[in-house]
Amino acid sequence: MAPKRKVIITCAVTGAIHTPSMSEYLPVTASEIAEAAIGAAEAGAAVVHLHARDPQDGRPDQTPEAFDPFLKVIKQRSGCVVNITTGGAPTMTIQDRVRPAATWQPELASLNMGSMNFGLFPMLARYDAQLKHQWERDYLGNKGILFQNTFEDIEHILTTLSANGTRFEFECYDTAHLYNLKHFFDAGLVKGPLFIQTVFGLMGGIGAHYDDVMHMKRTADRLFGDQYRWSVLGAGKNQLPIAAIAAALGGHVRVGLEDSLWAGPGKLAQTNAEQVLAARQIIEGLGLEIATPDEARELLALKGADAVGF
Repeated sequence: MAPKRKVIITCAVTGAIHTPSMSEYLPVTASEIAEAAIGAAEAGAAVVHLHARDPQDGRPDQTPEAFDPFLKVIKQRSGCVVNITTGGAPTMTIQDRVRPAATWQPELASLNMGSMNFGLFPMLARYDAQLKHQWERDYLGNKGILFQNTFEDIEHILTTLSANGTRFEFECYDTAHLYNLKHFFDAGLVKGPLFIQTVFGLMGGIGAHYDDVMHMKRTADRLFGDQYRWSVLGAGKNQLPIAAIAAALGGHVRVGLEDSLWAGPGKLAQTNAEQVLAARQIIEGLGLEIATPDEARELLALKGADAVGF
């Protein structure tokens, strides 16, 4: 009997899109982020994708010092792959965004592959009455956010982090981002196997229709052949339907409260682990197996947890 295909589950535990007033379950403090990541790993996530927040008001915090307390706890208590964001928040400079990964030298770091409009403002009308902090209102209501990821910015992150052996989760929000990645691949600045995270359903990027998913996969297949590992991220209500599509088509999946606060219609997810278990149920229902952290390391050609800086 042929071995079952292994599916990597990534869990993005807090992010920089949702604000703390939206859900009491969104991790904010270092201890909450650590517990969320460890719980997600215990539920089956091989990779945890990490942002930091100000513990007082929950705003995104991209200082290396903010990552320090939870990185060490996660490493001590879990064997999962740690993926540090270089996206930070879309309002931050590239210099600030790269600092945590440059300091802590993780196995994986996210890398956004193109500039884009970033529309959070539709959420303001939905949540305005319950927002506790003025920064949340200002942040969500901003219709002028341009998430800058120029070719210069991308090359800066690639060269800075590659020097430490960090590899990348390439976040592609539209077809052009795949072509941007192909430029760097052809130039020899990145090497396979590429870990490509195609992102669906965020305003400013590609939609979340089945045809959008298939278009991104067909394009990546044509550009990269067998030199990439495909994963998907569906925003909000799209999280699990798109995870199911990807798992059925040979891909990997990402879930977590960064991408969706929900466990079902009108039901807030109380933990990141809850979403991991839902994705795991889909994967195993398809007759597949979830990848362990070490299997994910092999699939993605990572340097290993003993070579990080924390």
